[in-house]
Amino acid sequence: MKKGIRLAVLIIAAAMMLSVASCKKEEKKAEEKKLLASMATDVGGLGDKSFNDGANQGLELVKEKLGADVKVVESKQQTDYVPNLIGLAEDGSDIVFAVGFLMEQAVKEAAKNNPDTKFAGIDIWAGDGDPSNFMGILYKEHESGYLAGVVAGMMTKEYASASPKFNDKNVVGVVLGMFIPPVEKFEVGFIQGVKSVNPDCKVLSVTTGSFVDQAKGKEAALAMIEQGADIVFQVAGLTGLGVIQACKEKGVAAIGVDVDQSAVAPDTVLTSAVKQIPRTVYLAVEAVKNNTFTGGTKVYGIEDDATGISPFHEFESVVPQAVKDKVAQVTADMKAGKIKIETTRAALGM
Repeated sequence: MKKGIRLAVLIIAAAMMLSVASCKKEEKKAEEKKLLASMATDVGGLGDKSFNDGANQGLELVKEKLGADVKVVESKQQTDYVPNLIGLAEDGSDIVFAVGFLMEQAVKEAAKNNPDTKFAGIDIWAGDGDPSNFMGILYKEHESGYLAGVVAGMMTKEYASASPKFNDKNVVGVVLGMFIPPVEKFEVGFIQGVKSVNPDCKVLSVTTGSFVDQAKGKEAALAMIEQGADIVFQVAGLTGLGVIQACKEKGVAAIGVDVDQSAVAPDTVLTSAVKQIPRTVYLAVEAVKNNTFTGGTKVYGIEDDATGISPFHEFESVVPQAVKDKVAQVTADMKAGKIKIETTRAALGM
């Protein structure tokens, strides 16, 4: 009888040890599984030195700061959007980013069909009827455009003597990619900023209809320069690199967009109208890691230090202190809610 009890105790003890070992193995396996954050680009792809690259910078920050694994798939055409997004979900991604307004329908479809995966869309609105696992990330681009316009409006005439790149013809330009809400907000913000400091300045505007055609961007910028523009603001993704190239060749100034584009042409890019895409990508992934991710739309602006303009870099000694002071004053007034900036052409009577 005693032998039987001892045997039973040994069996129970062995079973408990196996159970503990199994639990530890599962815990270790769970610890070893890293968070996977992924992104499908729009057709501009990596190397656009704009919002695709900006989102990728966010993933690199996630990799560095959160220790997550990251993955990027480039879309060659719009029909790649849905399969790329769904493929990333099926690969085990914890969160998948879609980059750009044109991916709206694709990312919402992918989110609906993959409810266990989180999705986020740069420049994409999340409405009441959209999947709860989808987060839209928007920016107040009109704020960045306005500040860029203040710089352009002051430099093009009042301080034209500061550099051979500027003239006294009082003309600036803005080249757009496709006419979509984020692009429109940049444009109308820029126009208002220019006019706030230089009411008589002529602002030329051309829509190329493409985010991936550098030749069209260059052609549009060259036409503006022929009309006297000495500063051209590009809001055109990869197409905008052609704008910067035209400005470089003709010896005038360019204003970049989305991210700090000074590195594209340090002697040409005066500043850039930026939105902090890398930071907002990081915040979305961090929310997934902390189990605080929620669907809906997050709108980032000047009060979050998520919009504004980049440093002047090589133009730091060219841009007068009066211009820098004006930018600082306007930024403070924006944060205080003292400046109303329209967001559509219709509001400007265009």
